[in-house]
Amino acid sequence: MPAVAAAFAVSPTPPNRCPPHIPYPGLTTTRRPVDSPPTPISRPSSSSPFFYLSLKGRSLLALVCFRLPSRRRLPTEMESNGVMSGKTPDLVLSSSYEAAMRALSSLISGRKRGEPPKRDKKLDLIFNYLKIIGVEKSLPELKIIHIGGTKGKGSTCTFCEAILRECGFRTGLFTSPHLMDVRERFRINGLDISEDKFLYYFWDCWNLLKESVDEDLPMPPLFQFLTVLAFKIFVSEKVDVAIIEVGLGGRFDSTNVVKEPVVCGITSLGMDHMEILGDTIGQIASAKAGIFKPHVPAFTVPQLPEAMLALEERASELMIPLTFASPLDPSVMNGLTLGLAGDHQLINAGLAVALCTSWLQRTGHAELTPNDNPEEGLPVGFLRGLSTARLGGRAQTIIDKPKMLEQIPYGNSGDLIFYLDGAHSPESMEVCARWFSSAVGEAQQFVKNGFVKELGYSSLYENKHSSESKKASKKILLFNCMEKRDPQLLLPPLVDICASNGVHFSKALFVPSMSVYHRVDSGSSIVAPNTPANLSWQSTLQRTWDKLIQEKDLVNDNGSKMQKLGKTHEDFTGEPLEKCVPVLKDLSPSAVVPSLPLAIRWLRDYAKDNPSLHLQDHCIWWVMS
Repeated sequence: MPAVAAAFAVSPTPPNRCPPHIPYPGLTTTRRPVDSPPTPISRPSSSSPFFYLSLKGRSLLALVCFRLPSRRRLPTEMESNGVMSGKTPDLVLSSSYEAAMRALSSLISGRKRGEPPKRDKKLDLIFNYLKIIGVEKSLPELKIIHIGGTKGKGSTCTFCEAILRECGFRTGLFTSPHLMDVRERFRINGLDISEDKFLYYFWDCWNLLKESVDEDLPMPPLFQFLTVLAFKIFVSEKVDVAIIEVGLGGRFDSTNVVKEPVVCGITSLGMDHMEILGDTIGQIASAKAGIFKPHVPAFTVPQLPEAMLALEERASELMIPLTFASPLDPSVMNGLTLGLAGDHQLINAGLAVALCTSWLQRTGHAELTPNDNPEEGLPVGFLRGLSTARLGGRAQTIIDKPKMLEQIPYGNSGDLIFYLDGAHSPESMEVCARWFSSAVGEAQQFVKNGFVKELGYSSLYENKHSSESKKASKKILLFNCMEKRDPQLLLPPLVDICASNGVHFSKALFVPSMSVYHRVDSGSSIVAPNTPANLSWQSTLQRTWDKLIQEKDLVNDNGSKMQKLGKTHEDFTGEPLEKCVPVLKDLSPSAVVPSLPLAIRWLRDYAKDNPSLHLQDHCIWWVMS
């Protein structure tokens, strides 16, 4: 179940991130076939239907920010019902789509993905599935980039897809998991596959497999089916390149049915899925290196020595080159910023550049590759791809502007900004904490330097606030994680790194997930549960947090020490909403909230009632000593 974190802060649009209608400086041309669609700059649909994210198996950091209201149309907004505007969602799914979701749900087994028995025969089964749907001989035509690793797989795949699309190629991208709708896993030319096309390919594969199954060849489990479906879609759509993200591990992963990729990549490795891959970093690296193939170059990023040794041993066995890809030097971006936020994305971007360069060279397009002279920077296609790449739920900022606030005079209501991330390991929590601390610091600096006035807020700014420096920000952690995760390993890095950067959470809210493991939902069909959730795990998370906070010598943003209160354990399960609203105003450092929609409603109500958030005007969640 996803872990979520939220914090309040002032956060205007960052500099150098040009809106879609503003040309990128220095970028005037790009190679693109005449009949291909223009570059999609808009958000992928993974962020469009609902904010109630169902990021299975991942933690989710959401930092919520209060700032001055604006008449300017913001790039990403959420309406009062939790639906993000900018693209009107279909509120009623077709019966065919609902039937497809039920069919997919029937493929969910109780057995963990990648575990024995018979996992050594799994790839043979998948190859048989590919033969049944008629695409087994066409896989080499996809000119695949195969990417595995522990952290950064999805981001690296997204960078690769965007770069090659901007270089003029028709792209297919297969990633996992999805946030809201299963169609997010299949992108064609940067956009989620349409519902009509998804249904066409889905039922074609489903019916062919159903007609052929027997005792020796059962219907594939969910991820295997989605992998087979991805290859069907990409072959049928005649993509020039398919970027395939490994699901879990490498050697026995469903995607490893690919025998002749053009190039392989391994992102940062860490301790995850140890019950399947091994309990040492070397064993995990060996499993990940299972995607290496003879005669296929491989690339990786900075790794721990034991992990690098395992990768090198596997590459040596296959007699293939294993090349170290350096993190991207920001100076080659010609003043642009990466489309995916966070300093850690420089590592993923560096790997993506190396993979795309190798792919272009090996497929006869060397003229599109970067020049050997680093001072000349990157080609236009690489720059546009790196700066426009988008992936929901990874260091993502979402501006929340409920419709109810539009009826309130400007200046009388605050806004929320959510910072979201899917960190789910100690290493990724460290990265997430650094990103959040940096994002909050940059946002406050923008306001301090008058950036608010530059965005057109000047009259509101001058009328309502004599000094924006008086405007305080509140950081709220909204968190949940799977029960197999250890909160004693996840939460300390978040607290310690944020605190070391002067960022402190005023409160932590622990909520149950809205996702379930026995059913595949679409974004439009996700609803809050009617029955009360079992909050025992959230109470465990809360106790872990409270103990952590009690042990820390925390200070407020102004340097004064926080008073640690004895009242910590709040549980509002079953209480009427009107009795629960004070959850954000009491002095306890944490609370268990019965649902994510209720938590978001409280945050919105608090923003509405506290437009300026002056420290002296409102109750602080720790009393200053």
